[in-house]
Amino acid sequence: MNLTSLSRRRFIGATSGIAIAATLVEFSGAAPALADSRTWKPTASGSGWPVLAHANTFAIEGSGQHVSLADGDAATILLHVARRFHYEIDALRTGDVHGWTRDRAVAEPYESNYLSGSALAIRPTWYPAGSKGNLYPNELIVVRDILAELDGVVAWGGDFTTPKESHFEITVKPGHPRLKGVARKIGGWNSGPGNEGAGAVDAFDPERRRASRAFARRAS
Repeated sequence: MNLTSLSRRRFIGATSGIAIAATLVEFSGAAPALADSRTWKPTASGSGWPVLAHANTFAIEGSGQHVSLADGDAATILLHVARRFHYEIDALRTGDVHGWTRDRAVAEPYESNYLSGSALAIRPTWYPAGSKGNLYPNELIVVRDILAELDGVVAWGGDFTTPKESHFEITVKPGHPRLKGVARKIGGWNSGPGNEGAGAVDAFDPERRRASRAFARRAS
């Protein structure tokens, strides 16, 4: 489904981030201390993945867009998330997807996971940290279906205490059996006849809706 304009809720979410940034510039005397206190210094991100000096860039199938991520299972899984967003929520455009970064400044500890390439953000200016309720109900159904399909290996920032609805992160450490199992499943879909996986599922199918609701109850 392609949307041609921002909803009022999305506009508010995007402009709230601009307003916060403007406030920090205006009160520049306090900004350096804030930035220093939010500089991530450990050699591993919050998810336990190692902070990377560099990361490879991957194509997001069907979108013409690219994102930098940790190699291997993390990339396989997070690219699946991005593909499903593109196919089922809205077409991805230039600048929509942010992955690995060298920038150690974080607004919330979970943003440290960008440093390890174990997280990505889809439209972070639309859905900034601290803003909630920006997704339409049908979009939220797709997000919940993705989380259930990935068996808890991916968490969504909209569920965090300080929400960030653009944020998706790997929840288990490198080499975890569940990580490998989910990545193997996605790999099978990608190499199969094309009737499974991103672009070939119906998040609104009653059976999938039941599974999604059951997973959400277990995860809460």
